[in-house]
Amino acid sequence: QVQLVESGGGLVQAGGSLRLSCAASGRTFSRYSMGWFRQTPGKEREFVAAITRSGSGTDYADSVKGRFTFSRDNAKNTVSLQMNSLKAEDTAVYYCAAGLRGPSTVTRDYDYWGQGTQVTVSS
Repeated sequence: QVQLVESGGGLVQAGGSLRLSCAASGRTFSRYSMGWFRQTPGKEREFVAAITRSGSGTDYADSVKGRFTFSRDNAKNTVSLQMNSLKAEDTAVYYCAAGLRGPSTVTRDYDYWGQGTQVTVSS
């Protein structure tokens, strides 16, 4: 069982930056690939970024590539999403997810989810 708690969301102007964090419980954190997804009202949850168990590999949605950076610290059971050059279209609730399968872009491959943190980018 893994519990995930996101933090770091908030209101920022377009062009600004935010850093999201996700803290995981349990002693098996390094067994899990991690992902970030986001969701806006009336839309399906969409993939943002994924990272391998070791942190050596990452994958990003085209819409955030070059602006977002996903990292993890297995010693601290945390992952972080550095978001730069934010745009109004990045506004969403951001969710952290953990899965025993390899890093994936689809929600069904993740076993545990956080409650989400709101990111609002004003234009």
